[in-house]
Amino acid sequence: MGAAIAGLGMTELGKVYGRSPRRLAADAVRLAVTDAGLELKDLDGLLVSHGLGGSPGIELAQTLGLRDLRVLSLMHAFGATAGAMVAHAAMLVQSGAADTVACVFADAPLKPEQSSGAAYDRSAREYYGYGGMTASQGFRSVNAYYALAARRHMARYGTTSEQLGAIAVSTRQWATMNPLAQMRDPITIEDHQNSRWVVEPLHLLDCCLVSNGAVAVVVTRADRAADLAQPPVHVLGWGQGHPGHAMERGSGFGLTTGAAVSGPTAMKMAGITVSDVDQCQIYDCYTITTLLTLEDYGFCAKGEGGALAASGALGPGGRLPTNTGGGQLSGYYMWGMTPVSEAVVQARGQGGERQAERNEVVLVSGNGGILDHHSTLILSPTRPGAGARAGR
Repeated sequence: MGAAIAGLGMTELGKVYGRSPRRLAADAVRLAVTDAGLELKDLDGLLVSHGLGGSPGIELAQTLGLRDLRVLSLMHAFGATAGAMVAHAAMLVQSGAADTVACVFADAPLKPEQSSGAAYDRSAREYYGYGGMTASQGFRSVNAYYALAARRHMARYGTTSEQLGAIAVSTRQWATMNPLAQMRDPITIEDHQNSRWVVEPLHLLDCCLVSNGAVAVVVTRADRAADLAQPPVHVLGWGQGHPGHAMERGSGFGLTTGAAVSGPTAMKMAGITVSDVDQCQIYDCYTITTLLTLEDYGFCAKGEGGALAASGALGPGGRLPTNTGGGQLSGYYMWGMTPVSEAVVQARGQGGERQAERNEVVLVSGNGGILDHHSTLILSPTRPGAGARAGR
């Protein structure tokens, strides 16, 4: 039977004020349903992702006026949630437990007259027990832990700040061609190196944006999607990985991620190998996340992610187009819905100036927590067993 993404809805993204996460989520669901050529009454499933700025909650169903839903759930695995929601929706429609499922993420952490950094500021929180020991050493933010991961990778493999900068630069190159991207001015390695430290070795340009907004997709049966308004984006495979790194000697933190588990699982389900992937949409909360994830998927050997980025492979004209909408570093930060939304655009062939040459197999990656949770999707414009993909 198969499942496909039939609709995509995106509100305004970035410094969007005056709407709650629930209102933003409702707008995104309506847009996604309209995009698919459907009506709200056609939905019989709704999956909602929790955001840090406030969850829309399952009360969203009432806001939308939905009745007699067969599935209604709040899912939460941080940045891995979007991939998990799409996978869950695909299983629902393939099993017959639901026919048409909307998946939505919404967040509104930005406030007027407040810096982006203040949106996730945890410095004022109270710490207890061993948490106070790490806080006293400066570990009061997610930034510090990702910096620790980057430092460990550098120490083990010789990865450099300039190589991380190459990821920031290639991602911005894609963003210059995306009208929805928040940051569209080109940057250079020198710009990256001159941007202020956030937590050494991470510069400002190693870190993602903060955005308000919402993104939703509609998942239904592949045969039904073929008759709807947009080109269907087939969900060929999915997987999750949760390494559970302990912050102690011998841990793989900073060296491996859950992509090493979720990637092979999704690719096996889709019947592909890493060599079949045409482009990647990677959860890039930090440049080091992109690097680690690409290594763990097998696009290069462990420790060679920096060289891969520095080669220009990830940018326009490269052999592995990655984060073609500007990702979360330069596009917009909608947790795992950032890579999912761009994958849908690319698989449909609707990327305009930034459309990658090849889009038969699009890998989508979600990362949650501090490299704690991972989800992978394999998407394609071609239904399994038909057309170009079958002949690869």
